[in-house]
Amino acid sequence: MTETLTKVLDKVNSPDDVKKLSVEEMYTLADEMRSAIIKKVNTTGGHFGPNLGMVEATIALHYVFNSPVDKIVFDVSHQCYPHKILTGRKEGFLNPDLYLKYTGYTAPEETDHDQFKVGHTSTSISLATGLAKGRDLVGGKENVIAVIGDGSLTGGEALEGLNIGATLGSNLIIIVNDNDQSIAPNQGGICEHLTKLRNSNGEYKDNLFKSFGYEYHYIDEGHDIQKLIDLFNRVKDTDHPVVIHMHTIKGKGFEPAEKDREPFHWIVPGELDRLNEEKQPYVDYGTLTADYIEKKVNEGLPIIAMSPATPAVSGFFPPFRERVGKHYIDLGIAEQHAVAMASGIAKRGGKPVLAVMSSFIQRAYDQLSQDLALNKTPATILIFWGGITGADATHLTTFDIPLISNIPNLVYLCPTNKSEYLRMLDWSVNQNEYPVVIRVPMVGLDSEEVDSTDYSVLNKFKVTQKGEKVAILGLGNSFDLAKKVQSKLKENGINPTLINPIYATGLDKDLLESLKSDHKLVITIEDGELDGGFGEKVTRFYGTSEMKVLNYGSFKEFTDRTPMDELEKRYRLTPELISEDVRNILK
Repeated sequence: MTETLTKVLDKVNSPDDVKKLSVEEMYTLADEMRSAIIKKVNTTGGHFGPNLGMVEATIALHYVFNSPVDKIVFDVSHQCYPHKILTGRKEGFLNPDLYLKYTGYTAPEETDHDQFKVGHTSTSISLATGLAKGRDLVGGKENVIAVIGDGSLTGGEALEGLNIGATLGSNLIIIVNDNDQSIAPNQGGICEHLTKLRNSNGEYKDNLFKSFGYEYHYIDEGHDIQKLIDLFNRVKDTDHPVVIHMHTIKGKGFEPAEKDREPFHWIVPGELDRLNEEKQPYVDYGTLTADYIEKKVNEGLPIIAMSPATPAVSGFFPPFRERVGKHYIDLGIAEQHAVAMASGIAKRGGKPVLAVMSSFIQRAYDQLSQDLALNKTPATILIFWGGITGADATHLTTFDIPLISNIPNLVYLCPTNKSEYLRMLDWSVNQNEYPVVIRVPMVGLDSEEVDSTDYSVLNKFKVTQKGEKVAILGLGNSFDLAKKVQSKLKENGINPTLINPIYATGLDKDLLESLKSDHKLVITIEDGELDGGFGEKVTRFYGTSEMKVLNYGSFKEFTDRTPMDELEKRYRLTPELISEDVRNILK
Protein backbone atom coordinates (compact mmCIF):
# COMPACT_ATOMS: atom_id res chain seq x y z
CA MET A 1 0.00 0.00 0.00
CA THR A 2 1.16 3.55 -0.70
CA GLU A 3 2.05 5.98 2.06
CA THR A 4 -0.77 8.22 3.28
CA LEU A 5 -0.30 11.94 2.50
CA THR A 6 -2.10 14.27 4.88
CA LYS A 7 -1.62 17.91 3.89
CA VAL A 8 -5.10 18.94 5.04
CA LEU A 9 -5.65 16.23 7.63
CA ASP A 10 -2.51 17.42 9.42
CA LYS A 11 -4.33 20.57 10.49
CA VAL A 12 -7.66 18.92 11.37
CA ASN A 13 -7.78 17.84 15.00
CA SER A 14 -11.43 18.51 15.82
CA PRO A 15 -14.74 19.41 14.14
CA ASP A 16 -13.90 23.06 14.74
CA ASP A 17 -10.99 22.67 12.31
CA VAL A 18 -13.32 21.19 9.67
CA LYS A 19 -15.45 24.36 9.84
CA LYS A 20 -12.42 26.44 8.79
CA LEU A 21 -11.88 24.53 5.51
CA SER A 22 -12.96 25.49 2.03
CA VAL A 23 -15.01 22.96 0.09
CA GLU A 24 -11.98 22.30 -2.11
CA GLU A 25 -9.92 21.52 0.97
CA MET A 26 -12.69 19.22 2.20
CA TYR A 27 -12.37 17.10 -0.95
CA THR A 28 -8.64 16.85 -0.35
CA LEU A 29 -9.39 15.92 3.24
CA ALA A 30 -11.78 13.21 2.02
CA ASP A 31 -9.07 11.70 -0.19
CA GLU A 32 -6.56 11.75 2.66
CA MET A 33 -9.02 10.20 5.10
CA ARG A 34 -9.95 7.50 2.61
CA SER A 35 -6.28 6.64 2.03
CA ALA A 36 -5.68 6.45 5.78
CA ILE A 37 -8.67 4.15 6.27
CA ILE A 38 -7.61 1.85 3.45
CA LYS A 39 -4.08 1.53 4.76
CA LYS A 40 -5.07 1.06 8.40
CA VAL A 41 -7.85 -1.48 7.78
CA ASN A 42 -5.65 -3.49 5.44
CA THR A 43 -3.17 -3.72 8.31
CA THR A 44 -5.53 -4.47 11.18
CA GLY A 45 -8.61 -5.86 9.49
CA GLY A 46 -12.01 -4.31 10.08
CA HIS A 47 -15.01 -2.76 8.39
CA PHE A 48 -13.94 -1.48 5.01
CA GLY A 49 -16.77 -0.69 2.60
CA PRO A 50 -19.11 0.99 5.12
CA ASN A 51 -16.47 3.48 6.22
CA LEU A 52 -15.31 4.37 2.72
CA GLY A 53 -18.90 5.19 1.79
CA MET A 54 -19.40 7.68 4.65
CA VAL A 55 -16.35 9.94 4.28
CA GLU A 56 -17.88 12.97 2.52
CA ALA A 57 -21.12 12.82 4.51
CA THR A 58 -19.18 12.75 7.78
CA ILE A 59 -17.13 15.79 6.78
CA ALA A 60 -20.34 17.65 5.89
CA LEU A 61 -21.98 16.59 9.17
CA HIS A 62 -19.14 18.00 11.22
CA TYR A 63 -19.00 21.18 9.11
CA VAL A 64 -22.69 21.95 9.68
CA PHE A 65 -23.46 20.54 13.10
CA ASN A 66 -21.77 21.25 16.42
CA SER A 67 -20.68 17.92 17.89
CA PRO A 68 -20.59 17.03 20.77
CA VAL A 69 -23.30 19.56 21.67
CA ASP A 70 -25.30 18.22 18.75
CA LYS A 71 -25.62 14.45 19.19
CA ILE A 72 -24.77 12.05 16.35
CA VAL A 73 -25.68 8.36 16.75
CA PHE A 74 -24.19 5.92 14.25
CA ASP A 75 -26.14 2.72 13.63
CA VAL A 76 -23.97 -0.37 14.24
CA SER A 77 -21.22 2.28 14.30
CA HIS A 78 -19.22 0.25 11.79
CA GLN A 79 -19.17 3.36 9.57
CA CYS A 80 -17.70 5.64 12.25
CA TYR A 81 -14.02 5.61 11.19
CA PRO A 82 -14.30 8.98 9.37
CA HIS A 83 -16.05 10.38 12.45
CA LYS A 84 -13.24 9.12 14.68
CA ILE A 85 -10.62 10.72 12.44
CA LEU A 86 -12.35 14.11 12.70
CA THR A 87 -12.94 13.96 16.45
CA GLY A 88 -9.41 13.83 17.81
CA ARG A 89 -8.51 10.21 17.09
CA LYS A 90 -6.73 10.45 13.76
CA GLU A 91 -3.51 9.11 15.30
CA GLY A 92 -5.23 5.72 15.41
CA PHE A 93 -5.41 5.85 11.61
CA LEU A 94 -2.11 7.52 10.75
CA ASN A 95 0.37 6.01 13.20
CA PRO A 96 0.81 2.22 12.77
CA ASP A 97 1.99 1.96 16.36
CA LEU A 98 -1.41 3.27 17.48
CA TYR A 99 -3.65 1.39 15.02
CA LEU A 100 -5.15 -0.64 17.86
CA LYS A 101 -5.55 2.23 20.31
CA TYR A 102 -9.20 2.81 19.45
CA THR A 103 -12.00 0.33 19.08
CA GLY A 104 -13.69 -0.12 15.69
CA TYR A 105 -16.97 1.19 17.04
CA THR A 106 -18.20 4.32 18.77
CA ALA A 107 -17.00 4.42 22.37
CA PRO A 108 -17.96 7.20 24.83
CA GLU A 109 -14.92 6.42 26.97
CA GLU A 110 -12.78 7.66 24.04
CA THR A 111 -14.52 11.00 23.49
CA ASP A 112 -17.63 13.06 24.20
CA HIS A 113 -18.35 12.98 20.45
CA ASP A 114 -19.52 9.35 20.80
CA GLN A 115 -22.90 8.94 22.46
CA PHE A 116 -23.14 5.16 22.87
CA LYS A 117 -21.11 1.97 22.71
CA VAL A 118 -22.81 0.38 19.71
CA GLY A 119 -21.95 -2.69 17.62
CA HIS A 120 -25.34 -4.26 16.89
CA THR A 121 -27.68 -3.05 14.24
CA SER A 122 -30.96 -1.15 13.84
CA THR A 123 -30.64 0.68 17.17
CA SER A 124 -29.69 4.24 16.15
CA ILE A 125 -33.17 5.65 15.64
CA SER A 126 -34.41 4.27 18.96
CA LEU A 127 -31.36 5.63 20.76
CA ALA A 128 -31.76 8.99 19.04
CA THR A 129 -35.45 9.22 19.92
CA GLY A 130 -34.42 8.69 23.53
CA LEU A 131 -31.82 11.45 23.33
CA ALA A 132 -34.39 13.76 21.75
CA LYS A 133 -37.05 13.01 24.35
CA GLY A 134 -34.53 13.45 27.15
CA ARG A 135 -33.45 16.77 25.66
CA ASP A 136 -37.06 17.95 25.51
CA LEU A 137 -37.69 16.92 29.12
CA VAL A 138 -34.77 18.96 30.44
CA GLY A 139 -35.25 21.92 28.10
CA GLY A 140 -32.29 21.37 25.76
CA LYS A 141 -32.01 22.79 22.24
CA GLU A 142 -29.40 20.67 20.45
CA ASN A 143 -29.82 18.70 17.22
CA VAL A 144 -30.13 14.92 17.47
CA ILE A 145 -29.00 13.01 14.38
CA ALA A 146 -29.30 9.26 13.72
CA VAL A 147 -27.23 7.82 10.87
CA ILE A 148 -28.56 4.48 9.66
CA GLY A 149 -27.57 2.40 6.63
CA ASP A 150 -26.13 -0.88 5.34
CA GLY A 151 -29.53 -2.57 5.44
CA SER A 152 -30.21 -1.66 9.06
CA LEU A 153 -33.72 -0.49 8.22
CA THR A 154 -34.59 -4.17 7.71
CA GLY A 155 -34.31 -4.68 11.48
CA GLY A 156 -37.56 -4.44 13.39
CA GLU A 157 -36.21 -2.01 15.99
CA ALA A 158 -35.47 0.52 13.26
CA LEU A 159 -39.14 0.55 12.28
CA GLU A 160 -40.16 0.76 15.93
CA GLY A 161 -37.91 3.79 16.27
CA LEU A 162 -39.33 5.37 13.13
CA ASN A 163 -42.81 4.81 14.51
CA ILE A 164 -42.17 6.73 17.73
CA GLY A 165 -39.73 9.27 16.29
CA ALA A 166 -42.46 10.63 14.03
CA THR A 167 -44.59 11.51 17.06
CA LEU A 168 -42.01 13.51 19.03
CA GLY A 169 -42.95 16.87 17.54
CA SER A 170 -39.42 18.16 18.00
CA ASN A 171 -35.94 18.08 16.50
CA LEU A 172 -34.95 14.62 15.23
CA ILE A 173 -32.90 14.19 12.05
CA ILE A 174 -32.61 10.70 10.59
CA ILE A 175 -30.04 10.20 7.82
CA VAL A 176 -30.74 7.06 5.80
CA ASN A 177 -27.44 6.17 4.15
CA ASP A 178 -28.75 4.17 1.20
CA ASN A 179 -26.02 2.26 -0.64
CA ASP A 180 -28.38 -0.52 -1.82
CA GLN A 181 -26.45 -3.06 0.22
CA SER A 182 -26.37 -4.74 3.59
CA ILE A 183 -23.46 -7.15 3.97
CA ALA A 184 -24.89 -9.17 1.11
CA PRO A 185 -27.31 -7.59 -1.38
CA ASN A 186 -30.42 -6.24 0.35
CA GLN A 187 -33.58 -8.32 0.25
CA GLY A 188 -37.23 -7.55 0.96
CA GLY A 189 -39.84 -4.85 0.76
CA ILE A 190 -37.85 -2.12 2.52
CA CYS A 191 -35.09 -2.55 -0.04
CA GLU A 192 -37.58 -2.41 -2.92
CA HIS A 193 -39.14 0.73 -1.49
CA LEU A 194 -35.78 2.49 -1.17
CA THR A 195 -35.00 1.49 -4.76
CA LYS A 196 -38.22 3.07 -5.98
CA LEU A 197 -37.43 6.24 -4.06
CA ARG A 198 -33.90 6.34 -5.53
CA ASN A 199 -35.08 5.69 -9.07
CA SER A 200 -37.64 8.50 -8.81
CA ASN A 201 -35.17 10.94 -7.26
CA GLY A 202 -37.26 10.83 -4.10
CA GLU A 203 -40.55 11.52 -5.90
CA TYR A 204 -42.16 8.08 -5.60
CA LYS A 205 -45.68 8.83 -4.37
CA ASP A 206 -46.03 5.99 -1.82
CA ASN A 207 -43.33 7.33 0.48
CA LEU A 208 -42.92 5.30 3.70
CA PHE A 209 -41.25 8.13 5.59
CA LYS A 210 -43.87 10.71 4.64
CA SER A 211 -46.64 8.30 5.56
CA PHE A 212 -45.09 7.99 9.03
CA GLY A 213 -45.19 11.78 9.32
CA TYR A 214 -41.61 12.83 8.54
CA GLU A 215 -40.46 15.73 6.45
CA TYR A 216 -38.55 13.96 3.68
CA HIS A 217 -35.53 15.04 1.62
CA TYR A 218 -33.70 12.99 -1.01
CA ILE A 219 -30.13 13.60 -2.17
CA ASP A 220 -28.79 11.42 -4.95
CA GLU A 221 -25.24 12.81 -4.73
CA GLY A 222 -24.25 11.49 -1.32
CA HIS A 223 -20.58 12.21 -2.05
CA ASP A 224 -21.12 15.84 -3.12
CA ILE A 225 -19.90 17.76 -0.07
CA GLN A 226 -21.37 21.12 -1.07
CA LYS A 227 -24.83 19.66 -1.72
CA LEU A 228 -24.67 17.75 1.55
CA ILE A 229 -23.73 20.93 3.42
CA ASP A 230 -26.61 22.83 1.81
CA LEU A 231 -29.13 20.14 2.74
CA PHE A 232 -27.83 19.70 6.29
CA ASN A 233 -28.05 23.46 6.79
CA ARG A 234 -31.69 23.40 5.62
CA VAL A 235 -32.70 20.88 8.30
CA LYS A 236 -30.39 22.06 11.08
CA ASP A 237 -32.31 23.28 14.16
CA THR A 238 -35.59 21.92 12.77
CA ASP A 239 -38.49 21.79 15.21
CA HIS A 240 -39.95 18.54 13.86
CA PRO A 241 -38.77 15.06 12.73
CA VAL A 242 -36.93 14.91 9.39
CA VAL A 243 -35.61 12.09 7.20
CA ILE A 244 -32.73 12.69 4.79
CA HIS A 245 -32.52 9.85 2.28
CA MET A 246 -28.92 9.93 1.03
CA HIS A 247 -27.67 7.78 -1.85
CA THR A 248 -24.01 6.72 -1.48
CA ILE A 249 -21.64 4.13 -2.89
CA LYS A 250 -20.42 1.45 -0.50
CA GLY A 251 -16.65 1.10 -0.81
CA LYS A 252 -16.38 4.51 -2.47
CA GLY A 253 -12.85 5.28 -3.69
CA PHE A 254 -11.62 1.69 -3.85
CA GLU A 255 -12.71 0.26 -7.20
CA PRO A 256 -12.75 -3.46 -6.31
CA ALA A 257 -14.98 -2.69 -3.31
CA GLU A 258 -17.31 -0.59 -5.44
CA LYS A 259 -17.72 -3.37 -8.00
CA ASP A 260 -18.00 -6.32 -5.60
CA ARG A 261 -19.39 -4.97 -2.37
CA GLU A 262 -20.13 -8.11 -0.38
CA PRO A 263 -16.58 -9.40 0.26
CA PHE A 264 -15.34 -5.89 1.13
CA HIS A 265 -17.84 -5.17 3.89
CA TRP A 266 -15.22 -6.43 6.35
CA ILE A 267 -11.71 -7.57 5.51
CA VAL A 268 -8.94 -9.46 7.26
CA PRO A 269 -5.41 -8.07 7.61
CA GLY A 270 -3.47 -8.00 4.34
CA GLU A 271 -6.46 -8.82 2.19
CA LEU A 272 -5.89 -5.94 -0.21
CA ASP A 273 -2.35 -7.18 -0.85
CA ARG A 274 -3.74 -10.49 -2.08
CA LEU A 275 -6.33 -9.19 -4.53
CA ASN A 276 -4.60 -10.63 -7.58
CA GLU A 277 -3.81 -13.97 -6.01
CA GLU A 278 -5.87 -16.92 -7.14
CA LYS A 279 -8.34 -17.82 -4.41
CA GLN A 280 -7.66 -21.32 -3.10
CA PRO A 281 -10.64 -23.49 -2.18
CA TYR A 282 -10.91 -24.18 1.53
CA VAL A 283 -13.10 -26.10 3.92
CA ASP A 284 -14.46 -24.77 7.20
CA TYR A 285 -17.63 -25.39 9.17
CA GLY A 286 -19.45 -22.88 7.00
CA THR A 287 -18.65 -24.69 3.76
CA LEU A 288 -19.46 -28.02 5.43
CA THR A 289 -22.85 -26.62 6.36
CA ALA A 290 -23.56 -25.26 2.88
CA ASP A 291 -22.49 -28.53 1.25
CA TYR A 292 -24.76 -30.50 3.57
CA ILE A 293 -27.77 -28.30 2.81
CA GLU A 294 -27.15 -28.39 -0.93
CA LYS A 295 -26.93 -32.19 -0.79
CA LYS A 296 -30.29 -32.36 0.98
CA VAL A 297 -31.82 -29.95 -1.54
CA ASN A 298 -30.70 -32.24 -4.34
CA GLU A 299 -32.21 -35.21 -2.51
CA GLY A 300 -35.58 -33.45 -2.51
CA LEU A 301 -35.80 -32.54 1.17
CA PRO A 302 -37.88 -29.37 1.78
CA ILE A 303 -34.90 -27.77 3.49
CA ILE A 304 -34.09 -24.07 3.46
CA ALA A 305 -30.94 -22.21 4.52
CA MET A 306 -31.76 -19.00 6.38
CA SER A 307 -29.47 -16.08 7.21
CA PRO A 308 -30.21 -12.78 9.00
CA ALA A 309 -27.96 -10.84 6.58
CA THR A 310 -24.69 -12.57 7.57
CA PRO A 311 -24.43 -15.33 4.92
CA ALA A 312 -20.63 -15.51 4.61
CA VAL A 313 -20.28 -16.50 8.28
CA SER A 314 -22.15 -19.73 7.60
CA GLY A 315 -20.72 -20.51 4.15
CA PHE A 316 -23.76 -19.24 2.23
CA PHE A 317 -21.70 -17.55 -0.50
CA PRO A 318 -23.22 -16.32 -3.82
CA PRO A 319 -22.53 -19.55 -5.82
CA PHE A 320 -24.31 -21.60 -3.13
CA ARG A 321 -27.23 -19.15 -3.08
CA GLU A 322 -27.57 -19.39 -6.85
CA ARG A 323 -27.47 -23.18 -6.91
CA VAL A 324 -30.08 -23.75 -4.20
CA GLY A 325 -32.42 -20.97 -5.40
CA LYS A 326 -35.62 -20.86 -3.34
CA HIS A 327 -33.97 -23.05 -0.71
CA TYR A 328 -32.09 -20.00 0.57
CA ILE A 329 -33.46 -16.81 2.08
CA ASP A 330 -31.77 -13.69 3.43
CA LEU A 331 -34.07 -12.32 6.10
CA GLY A 332 -32.50 -8.91 6.54
CA ILE A 333 -30.94 -7.87 9.81
CA ALA A 334 -33.82 -9.34 11.78
CA GLU A 335 -32.99 -12.22 14.12
CA GLN A 336 -36.37 -11.99 15.89
CA HIS A 337 -38.25 -12.42 12.64
CA ALA A 338 -35.81 -15.11 11.52
CA VAL A 339 -36.48 -17.36 14.52
CA ALA A 340 -40.26 -16.89 14.27
CA MET A 341 -40.26 -17.55 10.52
CA ALA A 342 -38.16 -20.67 11.03
CA SER A 343 -40.73 -21.88 13.54
CA GLY A 344 -43.49 -21.27 10.99
CA ILE A 345 -41.64 -23.14 8.26
CA ALA A 346 -41.08 -26.10 10.57
CA LYS A 347 -44.74 -26.07 11.64
CA ARG A 348 -45.81 -26.47 8.01
CA GLY A 349 -43.41 -29.34 7.30
CA GLY A 350 -40.36 -27.50 5.96
CA LYS A 351 -36.86 -28.01 7.30
CA PRO A 352 -35.42 -24.62 8.22
CA VAL A 353 -31.72 -24.30 9.06
CA LEU A 354 -31.15 -20.84 10.51
CA ALA A 355 -27.50 -19.82 10.88
CA VAL A 356 -26.81 -16.99 13.35
CA MET A 357 -23.67 -15.54 14.93
CA SER A 358 -23.48 -16.07 18.69
CA SER A 359 -23.29 -12.35 19.39
CA PHE A 360 -26.53 -11.72 17.49
CA ILE A 361 -28.77 -14.58 18.68
CA GLN A 362 -29.29 -12.79 21.98
CA ARG A 363 -31.52 -10.30 20.17
CA ALA A 364 -34.05 -13.09 19.56
CA TYR A 365 -34.44 -14.43 23.09
CA ASP A 366 -38.20 -13.97 23.25
CA GLN A 367 -38.74 -15.67 19.90
CA LEU A 368 -36.53 -18.60 20.97
CA SER A 369 -38.64 -18.96 24.08
CA GLN A 370 -42.15 -18.19 22.82
CA ASP A 371 -42.37 -18.70 19.08
CA LEU A 372 -40.05 -21.69 18.97
CA ALA A 373 -39.64 -23.56 22.25
CA LEU A 374 -43.11 -23.04 23.70
CA ASN A 375 -44.55 -24.39 20.43
CA LYS A 376 -41.91 -27.13 20.22
CA THR A 377 -41.48 -26.69 16.46
CA PRO A 378 -38.58 -28.74 15.03
CA ALA A 379 -36.47 -25.98 13.51
CA THR A 380 -32.67 -26.18 13.43
CA ILE A 381 -30.62 -23.19 14.57
CA LEU A 382 -26.86 -23.07 14.13
CA ILE A 383 -24.82 -20.81 16.40
CA PHE A 384 -21.55 -19.77 14.75
CA TRP A 385 -18.47 -18.33 16.45
CA GLY A 386 -19.58 -19.10 20.01
CA GLY A 387 -16.79 -19.01 22.58
CA ILE A 388 -14.41 -16.90 24.62
CA THR A 389 -12.53 -14.49 22.37
CA GLY A 390 -10.61 -11.24 22.45
CA ALA A 391 -13.37 -9.41 20.57
CA ASP A 392 -14.55 -5.92 21.37
CA ALA A 393 -17.31 -5.47 23.94
CA THR A 394 -20.10 -5.29 21.36
CA HIS A 395 -19.32 -8.63 19.73
CA LEU A 396 -18.63 -10.96 22.65
CA THR A 397 -19.72 -14.55 22.07
CA THR A 398 -19.75 -15.94 25.60
CA PHE A 399 -23.43 -15.52 26.44
CA ASP A 400 -25.22 -18.01 24.18
CA ILE A 401 -24.95 -21.06 26.46
CA PRO A 402 -26.64 -19.43 29.49
CA LEU A 403 -29.17 -17.75 27.21
CA ILE A 404 -30.25 -20.81 25.22
CA SER A 405 -29.62 -23.74 27.53
CA ASN A 406 -32.14 -22.55 30.14
CA ILE A 407 -35.15 -22.39 27.81
CA PRO A 408 -37.50 -25.39 28.20
CA ASN A 409 -38.06 -27.81 25.29
CA LEU A 410 -34.92 -26.72 23.40
CA VAL A 411 -32.10 -29.17 22.78
CA TYR A 412 -28.74 -27.37 22.69
CA LEU A 413 -25.96 -29.57 21.31
CA CYS A 414 -22.25 -28.77 21.55
CA PRO A 415 -20.20 -30.93 19.17
CA THR A 416 -16.45 -31.27 19.57
CA ASN A 417 -15.50 -32.09 15.98
CA LYS A 418 -16.64 -32.32 12.36
CA SER A 419 -18.09 -35.82 12.60
CA GLU A 420 -20.24 -35.02 15.61
CA TYR A 421 -21.40 -31.78 14.03
CA LEU A 422 -22.55 -33.36 10.78
CA ARG A 423 -24.29 -36.22 12.57
CA MET A 424 -26.07 -33.80 14.91
CA LEU A 425 -27.10 -31.68 11.95
CA ASP A 426 -28.45 -34.70 10.13
CA TRP A 427 -30.37 -35.88 13.19
CA SER A 428 -31.84 -32.45 13.79
CA VAL A 429 -33.00 -31.96 10.22
CA ASN A 430 -34.66 -35.38 10.07
CA GLN A 431 -36.43 -35.42 13.47
CA ASN A 432 -39.77 -33.78 14.25
CA GLU A 433 -39.89 -33.67 18.06
CA TYR A 434 -37.69 -30.81 19.23
CA PRO A 435 -36.35 -27.42 18.29
CA VAL A 436 -32.61 -28.05 18.12
CA VAL A 437 -29.77 -25.56 18.47
CA ILE A 438 -26.23 -26.62 17.55
CA ARG A 439 -23.20 -24.63 18.63
CA VAL A 440 -21.00 -24.97 15.56
CA PRO A 441 -17.53 -25.97 16.80
CA MET A 442 -14.38 -23.94 16.24
CA VAL A 443 -12.18 -27.03 16.63
CA GLY A 444 -11.95 -30.59 15.38
CA LEU A 445 -12.25 -29.84 11.67
CA ASP A 446 -9.51 -32.37 10.85
CA SER A 447 -10.85 -35.11 13.10
CA GLU A 448 -11.15 -38.55 11.48
CA GLU A 449 -13.51 -39.82 14.17
CA VAL A 450 -16.65 -41.60 12.97
CA ASP A 451 -19.64 -40.65 15.10
CA SER A 452 -22.54 -43.09 15.42
CA THR A 453 -24.29 -41.52 18.41
CA ASP A 454 -28.09 -41.63 18.58
CA TYR A 455 -28.82 -38.05 19.58
CA SER A 456 -32.53 -38.73 20.00
CA VAL A 457 -31.63 -40.31 23.35
CA LEU A 458 -31.31 -36.99 25.11
CA ASN A 459 -28.81 -35.99 27.76
CA LYS A 460 -26.50 -39.00 27.49
CA PHE A 461 -22.88 -37.97 27.90
CA LYS A 462 -19.95 -39.76 26.24
CA VAL A 463 -17.29 -41.24 28.51
CA THR A 464 -14.28 -41.22 26.24
CA GLN A 465 -11.80 -42.52 28.82
CA LYS A 466 -12.55 -44.10 32.20
CA GLY A 467 -10.41 -43.16 35.19
CA GLU A 468 -10.81 -42.49 38.89
CA LYS A 469 -10.82 -39.76 41.56
CA VAL A 470 -11.23 -36.90 39.07
CA ALA A 471 -13.74 -36.52 36.23
CA ILE A 472 -13.30 -33.82 33.58
CA LEU A 473 -16.31 -32.67 31.55
CA GLY A 474 -15.26 -30.56 28.56
CA LEU A 475 -18.24 -29.08 26.71
CA GLY A 476 -17.95 -28.45 22.97
CA ASN A 477 -14.91 -26.36 22.08
CA SER A 478 -13.54 -26.93 25.60
CA PHE A 479 -13.14 -30.65 25.10
CA ASP A 480 -9.69 -30.10 23.62
CA LEU A 481 -8.63 -28.27 26.78
CA ALA A 482 -10.15 -31.06 28.87
CA LYS A 483 -7.95 -33.57 27.05
CA LYS A 484 -4.87 -31.46 27.73
CA VAL A 485 -5.79 -31.21 31.41
CA GLN A 486 -6.17 -34.98 31.51
CA SER A 487 -2.69 -35.43 30.05
CA LYS A 488 -1.19 -32.93 32.48
CA LEU A 489 -2.78 -34.72 35.44
CA LYS A 490 -1.51 -38.08 34.22
CA GLU A 491 2.00 -36.66 34.35
CA ASN A 492 1.34 -36.11 38.05
CA GLY A 493 0.10 -39.63 38.69
CA ILE A 494 -3.63 -38.85 38.48
CA ASN A 495 -5.76 -40.79 35.98
CA PRO A 496 -8.96 -38.76 35.36
CA THR A 497 -12.16 -39.83 33.67
CA LEU A 498 -12.71 -37.80 30.49
CA ILE A 499 -16.28 -36.97 29.47
CA ASN A 500 -17.78 -35.25 26.42
CA PRO A 501 -21.16 -33.91 27.70
CA ILE A 502 -22.63 -33.09 24.26
CA TYR A 503 -25.82 -31.55 25.70
CA ALA A 504 -25.82 -28.06 27.21
CA THR A 505 -29.53 -28.28 28.03
CA GLY A 506 -29.57 -31.32 30.30
CA LEU A 507 -27.57 -33.64 32.54
CA ASP A 508 -26.78 -37.34 32.35
CA LYS A 509 -27.93 -37.89 35.91
CA ASP A 510 -27.21 -41.64 35.91
CA LEU A 511 -23.61 -41.03 34.87
CA LEU A 512 -23.12 -38.19 37.35
CA GLU A 513 -24.58 -40.33 40.10
CA SER A 514 -22.24 -43.21 39.25
CA LEU A 515 -19.19 -40.96 39.61
CA LYS A 516 -19.90 -40.64 43.33
CA SER A 517 -18.64 -44.19 43.95
CA ASP A 518 -15.01 -43.68 42.88
CA HIS A 519 -14.52 -39.95 42.23
CA LYS A 520 -13.85 -37.08 44.64
CA LEU A 521 -13.74 -34.18 42.23
CA VAL A 522 -15.63 -33.18 39.07
CA ILE A 523 -14.29 -30.46 36.76
CA THR A 524 -16.44 -28.70 34.16
CA ILE A 525 -14.93 -26.62 31.38
CA GLU A 526 -17.04 -24.55 28.99
CA ASP A 527 -16.25 -21.97 26.34
CA GLY A 528 -18.61 -19.33 27.69
CA GLU A 529 -19.97 -17.54 30.73
CA LEU A 530 -20.13 -19.55 33.97
CA ASP A 531 -23.13 -17.74 35.48
CA GLY A 532 -26.17 -19.70 34.31
CA GLY A 533 -23.98 -22.00 32.23
CA PHE A 534 -23.46 -25.74 31.95
CA GLY A 535 -21.11 -26.12 34.90
CA GLU A 536 -23.55 -24.61 37.35
CA LYS A 537 -26.07 -27.32 36.47
CA VAL A 538 -23.50 -29.96 37.41
CA THR A 539 -22.64 -28.12 40.64
CA ARG A 540 -26.31 -27.95 41.59
CA PHE A 541 -26.70 -31.69 40.95
CA TYR A 542 -23.94 -32.46 43.44
CA GLY A 543 -25.00 -29.76 45.91
CA THR A 544 -26.10 -32.08 48.75
CA SER A 545 -23.35 -34.65 48.23
CA GLU A 546 -19.70 -34.79 49.25
CA MET A 547 -18.53 -34.41 45.65
CA LYS A 548 -16.40 -31.34 45.07
CA VAL A 549 -16.92 -29.47 41.78
CA LEU A 550 -14.74 -26.93 39.98
CA ASN A 551 -16.30 -24.83 37.18
CA TYR A 552 -14.13 -23.21 34.50
CA GLY A 553 -15.33 -20.68 31.95
CA SER A 554 -15.58 -16.91 31.59
CA PHE A 555 -16.72 -14.46 34.25
CA LYS A 556 -19.86 -12.34 33.95
CA GLU A 557 -18.21 -9.29 32.42
CA PHE A 558 -17.91 -7.22 29.27
CA THR A 559 -14.33 -7.55 28.10
CA ASP A 560 -13.07 -5.28 25.34
CA ARG A 561 -10.32 -6.48 22.99
CA THR A 562 -8.62 -8.28 25.86
CA PRO A 563 -5.86 -10.62 24.62
CA MET A 564 -6.73 -14.31 24.86
CA ASP A 565 -3.65 -15.17 26.91
CA GLU A 566 -4.76 -12.60 29.49
CA LEU A 567 -8.27 -14.05 29.57
CA GLU A 568 -6.97 -17.59 29.91
CA LYS A 569 -4.93 -16.57 32.96
CA ARG A 570 -7.82 -14.61 34.46
CA TYR A 571 -10.19 -17.56 34.05
CA ARG A 572 -7.47 -20.15 34.81
CA LEU A 573 -8.21 -21.80 31.48
CA THR A 574 -4.86 -23.50 30.91
CA PRO A 575 -3.84 -27.12 31.53
CA GLU A 576 -1.23 -25.97 34.03
CA LEU A 577 -3.55 -23.78 36.11
CA ILE A 578 -6.41 -26.26 36.15
CA SER A 579 -4.15 -29.17 37.09
CA GLU A 580 -2.61 -27.02 39.83
CA ASP A 581 -6.11 -26.42 41.27
CA VAL A 582 -6.87 -30.15 41.11
CA ARG A 583 -3.67 -31.13 42.90
CA ASN A 584 -4.32 -28.57 45.65
CA ILE A 585 -7.81 -29.92 46.26
CA LEU A 586 -6.73 -33.56 46.27
CA LYS A 587 -4.07 -32.77 48.85
